[in-house]
Amino acid sequence: MRSVARFVWTVGYSGLVPVAPGTAGSLVGLGLVMLARAAEQPWLEPLGLLAVLAVGVWAAGVAERHYGREDPGAVVIDEVAGMSVTLLGIPVGWGGAVLGFLAFRLFDIVKPFPARSAERLPGGWGVMADDVVAGVYAYATMRVLALLVPSVVL
Repeated sequence: MRSVARFVWTVGYSGLVPVAPGTAGSLVGLGLVMLARAAEQPWLEPLGLLAVLAVGVWAAGVAERHYGREDPGAVVIDEVAGMSVTLLGIPVGWGGAVLGFLAFRLFDIVKPFPARSAERLPGGWGVMADDVVAGVYAYATMRVLALLVPSVVL
């Protein structure tokens, strides 16, 4: 079962890249969001987010026990969740998708309140929660940008 969890926590082993695994995981997350949109099934995105959150909490908890520390760098399923939250229901083109990616990475690195506090939740919950909070900040940023500069985002 650990090999399945490892495949999930590394998002198909993208979390094992030697440089910037969080960025790699975010890129995979962006690709998965855009793939879900290409299917033209509006329910697929929120359902996918719920699935990522559920299996992500489990897999991230397994990863913490495996590595013997909190939020190991190879765990990037949380970045997929954060990217999914960032773009949820926002009809972006590729330019907007890139802006969403950059906004999410910024908030994931800076970790504004309450993201840092969310990291303290136990097990896989803490691993996932701070990226969800970063995704909420990036989502709000994208919504504001869509109002102010719709030609860039949409």
